[in-house]
Amino acid sequence: MLAGITRNPGKPGHYVTAYLRRSLPVAAFDINCHKFPAKSDVERDSETFIIDRMKLRALILLLCMAPAVLAEGLPDLGDLSQVDFSPIVEKRTGEAIMRDIRLHEPTYINDPEINGYLNRLGARLVSQSLEARQDFEFFALRDATLNAFAMPGGYIGVHTGLIMATRSESELASVLAHEISHVTQHHLARQISTQSQGQLPMLLALAVAILASRNHADLAQGALMTGQAASIQHQLNYSRDFEREADRLGLQLLERAGFDIRAMADFFERLQKYGRLYENNAPGYLRTHPLTTERIADMENRIQPRPYRQIADSLGYLLVRAKLKAHEGTATDAVVDFASQLREHKFSNEIATRYGYAVALTRAKNYPSAEQEIAELHKLKANSPMIDALSADLRKKQNDLPGALKILQAAQTRYPQERGLAYALVDTQLAAGQAKEALRFTVDDLQSYPSDAHMHELQARVYSALGKHLQQHRAQAETYALQGQLLMAIEQLQLAQKSGDGDYFEQSQVDARLRELKQRHAEELKEKKK
Repeated sequence: MLAGITRNPGKPGHYVTAYLRRSLPVAAFDINCHKFPAKSDVERDSETFIIDRMKLRALILLLCMAPAVLAEGLPDLGDLSQVDFSPIVEKRTGEAIMRDIRLHEPTYINDPEINGYLNRLGARLVSQSLEARQDFEFFALRDATLNAFAMPGGYIGVHTGLIMATRSESELASVLAHEISHVTQHHLARQISTQSQGQLPMLLALAVAILASRNHADLAQGALMTGQAASIQHQLNYSRDFEREADRLGLQLLERAGFDIRAMADFFERLQKYGRLYENNAPGYLRTHPLTTERIADMENRIQPRPYRQIADSLGYLLVRAKLKAHEGTATDAVVDFASQLREHKFSNEIATRYGYAVALTRAKNYPSAEQEIAELHKLKANSPMIDALSADLRKKQNDLPGALKILQAAQTRYPQERGLAYALVDTQLAAGQAKEALRFTVDDLQSYPSDAHMHELQARVYSALGKHLQQHRAQAETYALQGQLLMAIEQLQLAQKSGDGDYFEQSQVDARLRELKQRHAEELKEKKK
């Protein structure tokens, strides 16, 4: 299967990361190889994430570091079916995967408004679960395909294509509820734990093929279409029993959270019809979540006794969809599309359509016209942090920093938990030369959100503007530490030690934090060798 696939980064300075990814159409393993300056083995190993006590990472690293792809002679890994994939291991694995996605996945949407909405929606569902004993994080990937996937540790990704394919917020909630149920029932962990050693070489071989396909798609395409690939995919698909269980629990979450329970059956039935029409190009979601007529019938039977309830979509759902739509294709095409909808009154919600139009106009740098749409939104008495953020951004783009600050300060007071507004406020304060004000805000904000890596990064910029180099490096170190980049965090703290502008108390804090991170780094290296 792997004949000819020999272009692996077998050079010093390369390292490999691997993570489970249900968004892939054929396999659940995705491998990214990233190039860095040549480093010592210890440094390189520390920058790879650790799949706790799993020998899998070591083999994948071997595959990428070797001079050629290993088609045979795979080392004896022992009985991987006996791997202890406990909840703790699940969480640590998921955290490592998520760090890699944030840093290296090009489709990851680093948008606090979109991800913030998904997390509010997800939290509403999780709060109704009787079995949720962990935190969840929801995030979006800019991908037009219809897919969503759950990773170990409560991390749930949603393709923008799926968000746009939903016809109501209840339909989107039904997908999240289904994925939440996969997590609370530990379906993925249970499948991984039952993989036999005999299946693993095929899985790894296909992973290498996927790696090769990133640069040589035609080379690996044949490998991906083999019966072996289909066999591996079959092993990684959720079983019918798991799917039925996720359906049942997902329906319960929907009902308890106040959504339209008919949405799940409606959306899945539409996916099934789409899959039949395009048999060779079925949505990725159907490939990893086998959908049967019996499942849909079972959902409908459970729904039938319930009284019909019409549930209105939230403004957040409508605005997120409008924002995603406004970023599709070229800016010009987006402007024309929204303008046509408004001119011909072909919209279901005027506020969302005008907001999308304003976003498209902003993309096209037609700021005066975008301002006019904001004014129309105010006439419609539309209240949303997303509208306020866009209004402030328009002011900033037109060099009206006082105007932008006024909008952001008022909005931040109304919506104190909106991370996007907090980031925009600090960024605008820096642009306006208000570093002291920005420092006061970041200090207060990090009291409430100490694990916000982006706010630590903004604080590093604030300290730099104030000429406080020790604190600048210390804040940047916290950014890297939260991202799992311990060596880079250690380097920043060492720079803080050498800055020479801190008092005794600040220097002591840096020294203590440096010792702590060095200990963490040593423990991770030790754990990796187990």
